[in-house]
Amino acid sequence: MKINKVVIVFGIVAILMGCKDISKNATQESKKETAPLKFEENWESLSKIEIQPEWFKDAKLGIYFHWGVYSVPAFDSEWYPRWMYYPDRGEKWGGEVFAHHQKTYGGVDKFNYHDFIPMFKAEQFDADNWASLFKDAGAKFAGPVAQHHDGFAMWGSKVNPWNSKDMGPKKDITKELFQALGKKNIKTIATFHHSRLGQKYAKDSTNWAGNGPDVGVDSNYPYHPDYITSTTDPKLRKLYGNMEIDEFNQYWLDQIKEVVDDYAPDIIWFDSWLDRIPENYRQQMVAHHFNTAVNRNQEPLVIHKQKDLPLSVSILDVEQGGKTEISEDYWMTDITINLDGAWSHVDDRDYKEPSLVIRNMIDVWSKKGIVLLNISPTAAGVIDQAQRDILKAIGKWIERHEEAVYETRVHATYGYGNANTGKGNHGGQSIVVEYSKNDIRFTTSKDGNTVYTYILGLPEANSDIQLEHVFDSNKTATIKNVSIVGSNAQLKWLRNDETLTITTPQSSDMNEIATVIKLEFK
Repeated sequence: MKINKVVIVFGIVAILMGCKDISKNATQESKKETAPLKFEENWESLSKIEIQPEWFKDAKLGIYFHWGVYSVPAFDSEWYPRWMYYPDRGEKWGGEVFAHHQKTYGGVDKFNYHDFIPMFKAEQFDADNWASLFKDAGAKFAGPVAQHHDGFAMWGSKVNPWNSKDMGPKKDITKELFQALGKKNIKTIATFHHSRLGQKYAKDSTNWAGNGPDVGVDSNYPYHPDYITSTTDPKLRKLYGNMEIDEFNQYWLDQIKEVVDDYAPDIIWFDSWLDRIPENYRQQMVAHHFNTAVNRNQEPLVIHKQKDLPLSVSILDVEQGGKTEISEDYWMTDITINLDGAWSHVDDRDYKEPSLVIRNMIDVWSKKGIVLLNISPTAAGVIDQAQRDILKAIGKWIERHEEAVYETRVHATYGYGNANTGKGNHGGQSIVVEYSKNDIRFTTSKDGNTVYTYILGLPEANSDIQLEHVFDSNKTATIKNVSIVGSNAQLKWLRNDETLTITTPQSSDMNEIATVIKLEFK
């Protein structure tokens, strides 16, 4: 009896303690659920975020890819789903698509864009292989075009029935890739281009397809009563964006929230036409990303184009372009590995030389910029050997010069030279500038004690080179050592006022793409 009483007493105590723990956990959960949001849905509150986190400043290079249903026809560009419904583009961009579609698939009266979906199988997609390739290329963040203008989601969406998990590949592309990137300690980005999807011209017959080559510019799919793009089918209209504007705006927002909640991207990035989404929806979107990510201990970023978001909450992206001077704030450029105008895979294409890509990236870095490089997989999920070779060449150069890439900061002067920079496609200078050994760029170490001088070509061996602007940050700086990054070569040097003359080593100690001189100060 005594033993039983003891057992009973201990049992009661254990139950009470257990209830106390449960109550404590429930209280903690309750506090967590009722904790006030850190950011409110207004620009003033959202401006309190650190929009230039240290990890982003250090990153320098990210990789993303235009890959989706539009990769199936592999013709013209990722704008195929729009231009296939335009009979009158003529000589304009995309003007060959309508005739090609008629000849190849029988025209839009027989074969529509959604008919490509079963052909998008991604049967050779290997997320781990892709993540390894991106890491070898030197990327510090990576991710998919989560949804292009075409309305097809590259994640397992419950909001959008037209998605890669339920259709086509029957794979959650974003989930598989993000998991693989996480294993490589690579941060993630999801890009959104679907602001343009909503149909704005259903009641404006002057902007219907067939009324000119440039009608309906603010909607991806042209409206016409005879086209599937005007369908009111409850499911199909979500692919083609044929919804009342308020319904579409909520649909736009709900998809972004879903990706933020379920996939935890570090960066969400927006293509043009984001300004067509009402301000209150954009504020909800940014607030949701910031609050959700911060609660997961992330340092989130939103990146936009043109003037689609305030610079106080988001970083500016300049498509296929670079700054002409050092920027006041950090910025980004998204560039494609392709030489032509397409961002997605098309047959018979040409790619940029690694030297062209690397030298232009150095110019971006010297002006406080970050590079987001686009690649183009096939519908089967193949990144072809030519693109792989370019990425590996970029990674090889970065690996050799790693200390002069990551965690660097801008010098007082970005550089000098005589290259013809030209104009970018969307502002600033061109991103395909032909640099040479006569062009010099600078960055510095975080502590300011080292200046990295990039010679954008192979200098002559055993020759004297005069470097200007090396001392712009500190006119009285005393040189401790001058060497070649990635080599054991120590250089002879002579300072004359603000000019530094160095004697180059043998060619094998330098780099034909870009040689980096390391100047260490006492």
